[in-house]
Amino acid sequence: MRKLFLLALFLPALAACGGSGGSASGPPSALLHPDKLTKKAPQLFDINFHTTKGDFVITVHRTWAPKGADRLYNLAKNHFFDGQKFFRVVPSFVTQFGISPYPEVSKAWAQATIPDDTITVHNTKGTVSFASAGRNTRTTQLFVNLGNNYNLDTDPFAPVGNVSSGLNVVEKLYSGYKDETTPHQPEMETQGNAWLEKHYPKLDAIKTADVSNEENPALP
Repeated sequence: MRKLFLLALFLPALAACGGSGGSASGPPSALLHPDKLTKKAPQLFDINFHTTKGDFVITVHRTWAPKGADRLYNLAKNHFFDGQKFFRVVPSFVTQFGISPYPEVSKAWAQATIPDDTITVHNTKGTVSFASAGRNTRTTQLFVNLGNNYNLDTDPFAPVGNVSSGLNVVEKLYSGYKDETTPHQPEMETQGNAWLEKHYPKLDAIKTADVSNEENPALP
């Protein structure tokens, strides 16, 4: 089953030299402290992704997967996704991202797991779910379904949102490497974008990602 290849390798990252994709001074300091990024998400909000192929929007529904929505909200509000590569794009299956360009950030989040959410909607084309390495191991990696992947309708692959605009952009992301990069997640985590740019230079990237259209924002 293709679900096997959606695992986010659950390994502690070691400190190493950072890659490109962020500011010269390093990542936002807040990203080094996952235990402090625990705000409750609004019931509905958008994340605007500006990429090397164009823009797309993920609309997050907290009612679908509240634990995942809270995690995603805190990541996006603190610019976790800025500079990241779409390291895995398999046409008609998934696009995967969520590994920081900065090894020190990957190290900080390696053990910052969240409990699984219960499946409330199907993994249909355009929905977005967290990758994982098994039960209750979700951290930061996400995938966009590029097809109707009903075989993924098992915990912990609970959709947390959907691409509400720009799905055609997601489908245009460079897919020549397909699953080739998946076994190399430890290298991505310990060496950042520098490793990816050396070995997989054609990958598309997220320039910036920001939150908008917050409905019923929760109090801090």
